[in-house]
Amino acid sequence: MAWARAALALAAVVAAGLVVVSGGSSVDPRTPPALPGEAAPFLGTAVAGSGGLTASVDAYGNVVDLLAPGPAGEELVDNPSTRQAAGSVAADTGIRPRVRIGGGRALPMWEADAMRQRYLPGTNVVRTVADFGAARVVVTVAATKASLAVRVASRGEADAVSSLAVNVEDGVRCRRERHPAQLDLLCRVGRAVPDGATARREAKERGLGAAVSDLLRDAARADRRWLDRARPLGASAPRWASAMYERSLLAMRALTDRRSGAVAAGARDGWSYAWPRDAGAATLAFAAAGYRAEARRVARFLTGLDLAAAARFDGRGRPVPGRAAQGDAAGWVAVAARAAGVAHPTRTARLPWRDRADYREGDRGDYLGNAIAASSAAPGPPRAGSATPPAERDDAQRIAAGFGTARGLARRESDAGSGLDSAAAWAVRPFALPALYPAAERTLQALAAARTRYGVTPGEDWRGGADPWSAPTAWTAWGLAALSREADAADARRRARADRRAALGLLTALRRAATPAGALPERVDLRTGVPRSTTPLAWSHAFAALALLELWPPDLSSSRGGEAGNVR
Repeated sequence: MAWARAALALAAVVAAGLVVVSGGSSVDPRTPPALPGEAAPFLGTAVAGSGGLTASVDAYGNVVDLLAPGPAGEELVDNPSTRQAAGSVAADTGIRPRVRIGGGRALPMWEADAMRQRYLPGTNVVRTVADFGAARVVVTVAATKASLAVRVASRGEADAVSSLAVNVEDGVRCRRERHPAQLDLLCRVGRAVPDGATARREAKERGLGAAVSDLLRDAARADRRWLDRARPLGASAPRWASAMYERSLLAMRALTDRRSGAVAAGARDGWSYAWPRDAGAATLAFAAAGYRAEARRVARFLTGLDLAAAARFDGRGRPVPGRAAQGDAAGWVAVAARAAGVAHPTRTARLPWRDRADYREGDRGDYLGNAIAASSAAPGPPRAGSATPPAERDDAQRIAAGFGTARGLARRESDAGSGLDSAAAWAVRPFALPALYPAAERTLQALAAARTRYGVTPGEDWRGGADPWSAPTAWTAWGLAALSREADAADARRRARADRRAALGLLTALRRAATPAGALPERVDLRTGVPRSTTPLAWSHAFAALALLELWPPDLSSSRGGEAGNVR
């Protein structure tokens, strides 16, 4: 977009000002080393935004990805995921604070003695704190609509910080204002900031710092007002569960385009696209949490896609080349449309699921997850006393015959050696095939018993390393939580207690895998729990919210969906 390619009006390097740089280099650089226990620099660990301009912030307070007009929009920071994986990200990428301590050289944040990162409570405003000896530097980042605010301030021994600088990537226009021990940056995509004659005059009279303060305050207030609309978890939910639920809702808010309804998998190069299954799960979570308007917006985006064209789509619904259509897309769109009460086009209702890639996005095949998603079952649990529809019964029988083993449900049809697949959980929720519940229960219990400290891998035949993945961990917990509520007879109640314990154990692992700010990475290091991939991941947070709602259902008699009380 032309407006997203506007040249930055600053071009000089100033001791305590802004440095205009490119995000890459013709010579392969080396990504700076991480601090112990922290993710690598330039890998996002938090997201600021509310569905407009979206900023990904790394563990050191650097803005390392910037997307507009929404989280599935155009990338305004050149930070390729391939360079991140190769460890060759240039040290001058994105918006990067630097501090000068006591007259020494300008230091990047990853040279601090200690780091910690949190969101302001109930918001998507990111605050990162770095300690340099006795000096403390606080970086606060907020994004709203088309504007970005960054405030870098020193605390404690303020005179120990003699300069603060920020590097700004091409593609946005920014203004800065420096005060003793503080640097404010206000950016807007495509236009100078502040915008308009009145705003420019006000900024001149009040100072840019006042405009930054306003944006930080307004972004926090808007997030908290939005969060107040959520259905709360049941009254017996522990505090940690409410905190995880709150953060999951806010992560989905940040990664959902407020206009189009496109849900980005993550705010990162290669992930800033909409996958039908990710967005479908987000639709279910929005609907279950009482966000009817958000659920409808996402579902309408999904029902407008040409699902046969590709596996992923940009923020305008256009197919993104490189990955062929996958076998579960139609099922996830159908279940999302039903949950949101949106009409579903019949032309995509029965796309082929055989000889397609599945959620692991590898080779083509006949996979369990695709077979379950392609079933004709309606979402949600079966109604008491209702007969099983013939189509649902036939689907369940075919899946049981093709994927069933003595231990549970295998990943590949007619291949017991392919190992148990966590996608068996989908037969419980959201596709609800009761005839498969016993096989699904055996599968999920076996995988839960083999969980690591930080969760599970997608299945027994997973070849992507031993690192646990948060989305399969969360959806396995959701499936087990749902099974725990299905019991009535004494023996079934004993199994239900075991299912609930297993679900809670998986959520405990998920809590360990979350960052200190509560964001769920796509995967974490098996030994340390440090993020190894996109953080936060919308899919993981959607399943986490659904699992929590299953374990501690809201008291719907005292709330009316989107008008329910605060979750905090």
